[in-house]
Amino acid sequence: MNIRRVTPADLPAFLAVMLAAGMDPRSAWNSTTVADLEQTMSGPHSGGFLALGSDGEPVGCVGFRPDLHDPHTLTLNKLATLPQVRGQGVARHLVGEVEGMAAQGGFRRVLLAVSQVNLGAAPFYERLGYRQVDEEYAYSSGKNGRPIVLAKEVQSECF
Repeated sequence: MNIRRVTPADLPAFLAVMLAAGMDPRSAWNSTTVADLEQTMSGPHSGGFLALGSDGEPVGCVGFRPDLHDPHTLTLNKLATLPQVRGQGVARHLVGEVEGMAAQGGFRRVLLAVSQVNLGAAPFYERLGYRQVDEEYAYSSGKNGRPIVLAKEVQSECF
């Protein structure tokens, strides 16, 4: 498996992985467009990663961007893997890339939200050291109720 930064040309493939991941039909993901991804991944300290399988085809993706309310927090979003690669460490490696990006960028923690329609994902993040926090997630649409918000401290390389 190879993981690399997303380029604008990768956004259609990124979206294809998101949609093929099998998210609950009620999820806001189902209305995401390439233009939405371009907007959320093009700002300062924003972007994403693609995981490529042995054939070079995308099998996983993750996005990140700074939190709107805390300049020391990087948010992780849009983590998705194709069903056929689950259990092979792809998602864990993608999360690790975001954590590394946060540390390199001087962020102190990574924050993420688990939608009420995707609560089964929470134990995965907890195994990676994320803990539930009583905070709002700035990028939540609120479409499916209040998400569970999880955070993890990272060792910043700038402090």
